[in-house]
Amino acid sequence: MNTQQKDLSYFRLRLQELLNNSFPEKTNDQKFIDERSSWAANAYEGAFRSGNGIEQCNEIADHILFEGLYFSKFDTVFGVVCNEFDTLMADEELRPFALKMLPVCEPVFSNYELTDDFAYAPEFNLLYTELTGTIAIWIEENGLQ
Repeated sequence: MNTQQKDLSYFRLRLQELLNNSFPEKTNDQKFIDERSSWAANAYEGAFRSGNGIEQCNEIADHILFEGLYFSKFDTVFGVVCNEFDTLMADEELRPFALKMLPVCEPVFSNYELTDDFAYAPEFNLLYTELTGTIAIWIEENGLQ
């Protein structure tokens, strides 16, 4: 296996792990995964050939690999579910319930400009409150099933 293939699989695995954990809606987007992994591997190799140190090469590749993937709608919904509704269900039910709530909450997210650093913006608290209300109404109308 040449170095490029090893780098590509390394970046693919790192991206897939992030998607599995925080962006389940992108987990099966093979084109996205292939493109990002390839771009990151190429950027790493180019940075290395240009004389950058390993740390700098990693930073350059990570910037490309994870661009636009710093704010996670799923992580936000999961946080709301864990913080506000954890007493209504067992711990092992929290993640599956958050996955179910993600499409329900999508209209709330569409009212905000979600940038990579949105979680630190003042509007995040309003989003959190709206998500809590949306989920509470859904539970009231549908139960936990």
